Amino acid sequence: MGYLLDGTWHTGSPSFANETGEFERKAAAFRNYVTADGAPGPAGEGGFKAEPGRYHLYVSLACPWAHRALIMRARKGLTDMIGLSVVHWFMGEDGWTFEEAEGTIPDTVNGARLLRDVYVKADPAYSGRVTVPVLWDKARGTIVSNESSEIIRMLDHAFDAVGAVPGDHRPAALAEEIDTVNERVYDTVNNGVYKAGFASKQGPYERHVKALFDSLDWLEARLDGEEFLVGGVLTEADIRLYTTLARFDAVYHGHFKCNVRRIVDYPNLSRYLAALYAMDGFGETTNLHHIKHHYYQSHPSINPTGVVPVGPATLSFS
Repeated sequence: MGYLLDGTWHTGSPSFANETGEFERKAAAFRNYVTADGAPGPAGEGGFKAEPGRYHLYVSLACPWAHRALIMRARKGLTDMIGLSVVHWFMGEDGWTFEEAEGTIPDTVNGARLLRDVYVKADPAYSGRVTVPVLWDKARGTIVSNESSEIIRMLDHAFDAVGAVPGDHRPAALAEEIDTVNERVYDTVNNGVYKAGFASKQGPYERHVKALFDSLDWLEARLDGEEFLVGGVLTEADIRLYTTLARFDAVYHGHFKCNVRRIVDYPNLSRYLAALYAMDGFGETTNLHHIKHHYYQSHPSINPTGVVPVGPATLSFS
């Protein structure tokens, strides 16, 4: 692992928790928007017009945040319109790399061997972590965004006029409820597993595990008799929850000590996870090999041996 400081790489295994034992997630650094006409979006500057072939997506198949973007790219039919590079699952002292392995795709745009080189090309004085997903603009030679929640909304709407598959994963009539669900799921589930897994003291760990399972119980009840989280239709709320649920039993239950219950122990969540997996964009972008090997081999502070558990061999509902 490591980080960039004024464009220079610094190695070392960082502490994920602060002095109180709490995990702290840093905000994304690039927050521009691709829009249909290139006008400025909710943040950043304008000039990023939705055009086929102009943008390139850098992801990890292991990362739940990057997985969101992969699902939306597939569901909106953007695979021929937006290029893709996939990093190796192992994140060591060099950070994310494009080392050749099953499922990886090299950087055909910038020819980078390391993802950090892409960040430095966008900003030679960049300071911060090198994360995925990254949406790259080939025309301007820079990063548009590395914030997953904003990237999926760009992919969902910006390219509709230039050939994207019709469909809105955040319809206006449901937007407020979607945002409310997203807020709780992000804080206590998506990020909650990290708050528990990277906590360095007992108190924060137990507090975040309780909040996590309170929310899983809430989701189980919410899905009773329901196919989706909001409004009876597939929305971005389902995409955002899926990427955590798909990793839960294989990784978070053991590696992050989120072991009160498994997803397979929740009838409604298990049914829901299986149904999503079978839908376009979900199962085809879920790679359990990358997921397990990344988490168990890239976090020496949690799993110093780097041994990857044999099971589960498949997702819990299979």
